[in-house]
Amino acid sequence: MSMHSESFLAHVQQRGEYESAEEADRVARVVLALLGAHLVGTVRADLAARLPETYALILLNPLQAAEPLSPERFVRATAAWIEGATERTALWDIGAVLSTAAAAAGDTLTHEVLLQLPPGYDLLFGLPQPT
Repeated sequence: MSMHSESFLAHVQQRGEYESAEEADRVARVVLALLGAHLVGTVRADLAARLPETYALILLNPLQAAEPLSPERFVRATAAWIEGATERTALWDIGAVLSTAAAAAGDTLTHEVLLQLPPGYDLLFGLPQPT
């Protein structure tokens, strides 16, 4: 069952400490578009099914990635797509969106998502894995 758009945005806004829902929406769109480029198959579809329709469509129609981005490059790419962002603020933005997406997805699906991503993304989701 998908999360309602207002609830999803409220969680992103709270976690990112954004002043407005519009700012949370802008960040969510960028982060999910970049994430969608790194997920394939049923994992991407299952995650999309847990998100509000607007964000599900962004995840399902992602930006194109020539190769998987390391977590560091994902942060840099996010900073490049968000006007006025730095790598430090992009890291904050990513955490707000991906932790909200992980909460919507649940533990099992989040684990499947992380299996498709290069090592280190667990930290971006706010879920450090034991080494």
